Amino acid sequence: MPYAASLSQIDSCKEATVSVCDAVLEGLGGESPDLSFVFVSHEHRDSFPDLAELIQNRLGSQVLLGCAGETIAGNDREIEHGPALSLWSASLPGAKLEPFHIEFERTPDGLISEGWPDLSTDAADIRAVFLLGEPFSTAVDQIIDRLGEELPGVPLIGGMASGGGGPGENCLFQDRQQIGQGAVGVVVRGGPTISTIVSQGCRPIGPTFVVTKSEDNLVYELGGKPCLDQLNEFFAELAPEDQQLLQKGPHLGIVINEYQESFELGDFLIANVMGVQEQSGAIVIGNRVRVGQTVRFHVRDAVTADEELTSLLDRHAVTGSPSGAALLFSCNGRGTRLFPQPNHDAGLIHRSLNQIPVAGFFAQGELGPIGGRNFIHGYTASVAIFGES
Repeated sequence: MPYAASLSQIDSCKEATVSVCDAVLEGLGGESPDLSFVFVSHEHRDSFPDLAELIQNRLGSQVLLGCAGETIAGNDREIEHGPALSLWSASLPGAKLEPFHIEFERTPDGLISEGWPDLSTDAADIRAVFLLGEPFSTAVDQIIDRLGEELPGVPLIGGMASGGGGPGENCLFQDRQQIGQGAVGVVVRGGPTISTIVSQGCRPIGPTFVVTKSEDNLVYELGGKPCLDQLNEFFAELAPEDQQLLQKGPHLGIVINEYQESFELGDFLIANVMGVQEQSGAIVIGNRVRVGQTVRFHVRDAVTADEELTSLLDRHAVTGSPSGAALLFSCNGRGTRLFPQPNHDAGLIHRSLNQIPVAGFFAQGELGPIGGRNFIHGYTASVAIFGES
C-alpha cells in the first residue's frame, strides 16, 4: 500500500515513536516514505526538541511535517486526553515535494516575511499546498491572500497548532527540527489526486439579507435595517429548538458565489458572531464583509454537523477518485464538545472511505477551500483525501 498511519498512546514518547514508525514502515512494505505528517499531544512536550530527529532516524521520510495539538487523531480514533502520537506516511510516485518555512517579522515599515516557496512556475500540476502554523506568530491572512493571487484555485489545507496557552507553547516540526514560530508546509506537484472536503457543520435559518452597511468585520445594517432588529424580527417566527440554538451562538453565512438563484446549505462561508453593539444594532463577526454581499444566519448542532460531513463523504465516494488515505484538520470545538459520542470525525471518515489510513489533529483554526477560494475557518472539519495511486 502507498499509505500507512499509526497511533500510539504509550506514555514514553520514545517508545511511542518506535511503535508508530515501525507500524508505518511495515504498512509501506519497508520502504521509506516520500511525505509524512506527525501530530503529537502536549503530554509529550518534554520530548518535542528531539521528536523529529527520533522519527527521521527510524523512518527516513523525504519530507516530514507536523505540530502539537490539543486532540490527536489516528485512523478511527480521536484522543482528547492523555498522551498521543499519530504518524501518517505516503509514497507518492510521480510527485515533487517542495517544503518551506515562512517566518514573519514586524518592522517600522510593516509586516515582512521570508521563506516562501517558489510560486512563479506553472501551477497547473500543483495538487495542493499543505500548511501548519504557529497561531501566535503566523499572519495566516497574508498567506491566504498571496497564495490566492499566485496560485488561484489551488487548495490550501491544514491548520494552526493548538493546545498551548500562549506564545512559545505550541510547536511545529519540519524534517529533523522543532520550529517555534511561523508556518511550515509543502507544495505537492504531480502524483496522486488530492481532493478536499470542508464541513462547516451549520445549517441556514431565516431569510437571506443583503448587507447595506458594514465596516471590516462589523455588520451594521441588513436590508436597510439595523442588524439586531432584523435578527429579532425573524427570531419570533423560529421553532423553539432553533431559538435555543440561536441563543447559544448565532453564526452568519456569507455567500461565496452570488451568481445563483438561491442559496442553501454549503453555499456560505460561515463566520462566527463574536459580539454585538447594542447601541448601534451591529454585530461583530470573525470575517470581513462588504456592502452588497448576501448573508444568512446559521445555527450549529451535532445533528447538522453529522449530516453535512456524512453527505460530503458520500458524495466523494460516488463522484471522486478511489480514496487511498486522508488527513483531518478539525476544530477544537468539535469532538465531544459538539458530538454526544467520541471519535466522530475521524471515525466517520475512516468508515465512509473503506478504512483508509487517517491522521490529523484538532486545530486552533482550520484551512480549506470553499467555492474554490481558501479560508481560515472555525468549528470546521477540513479533510484532504489522497487518491489510491
